[in-house]
Amino acid sequence: MQRSNHSLQLAAMTATQFWSHWSWPLATGVIGTVFTVLLIRQYLARRGPHQLVWAIGFFIYAAAAFMEAYSEYIGGWGQTLYRIYIVMAASLVGFLGLGAAYLILRRAIWGRIFLIYLLAATAVFLVGTFTHPLVEGNLAAGITVGGKGLGASGTFPRFMSMFLNIPGTIFLLGGAVYSIVRFAAKKEYRYRVWANVLIAAGTVVIAAAGSRARMGQTAGLYPAEMIGAALLLWGFLKASTLDKGARAASAS
Repeated sequence: MQRSNHSLQLAAMTATQFWSHWSWPLATGVIGTVFTVLLIRQYLARRGPHQLVWAIGFFIYAAAAFMEAYSEYIGGWGQTLYRIYIVMAASLVGFLGLGAAYLILRRAIWGRIFLIYLLAATAVFLVGTFTHPLVEGNLAAGITVGGKGLGASGTFPRFMSMFLNIPGTIFLLGGAVYSIVRFAAKKEYRYRVWANVLIAAGTVVIAAAGSRARMGQTAGLYPAEMIGAALLLWGFLKASTLDKGARAASAS
């Protein structure tokens, strides 16, 4: 019986180590870097504000993922690194949502208003994070972090992440759903429908993982981040074939 319990504990420990391995966030960082480069190239060609904002968002995504990989590799978080990481991790969905807002809202003023809101909320969170004492016992590797280093859920500045994540998710997911509905009946834009299905799925995965992390349930966070980033990149690449698909449909 004692040997059986020991085997179960060893198996559980191995599973935890596997899901918190540094290779997961490293892969996420690589995906985010590729996405950032593609978005910058697209912005330089088309000069769309949504492309620039998305490039910023995915740069943040990649940087935060590389910080996770580094912390897991060395086996712990430094206080300054964690403070920078948690602000970036909280704000990245907001910037991705801002890109969607610029894309779907017809008047640019609404995108600018959301930008001002996003910068203000990020500034409050940043100041709070760098002035609030951290719970050093929670700054351990093994996906035990999330927002736990800032203290209990619902306390300042930890709760400020909601003012970044929730509106960002609404715009990002809402933009994908809007595009699906808008182009579903148009054969020449079938590429965009499936692209936005992938984007919506990636958004849901990232939002769900982030919500669980805010509640202290960080198991599976790193794989979810990687899967979400991969789905978003897949959707972007599929959307990039839109012009090709439209020309093919028109020719037929």
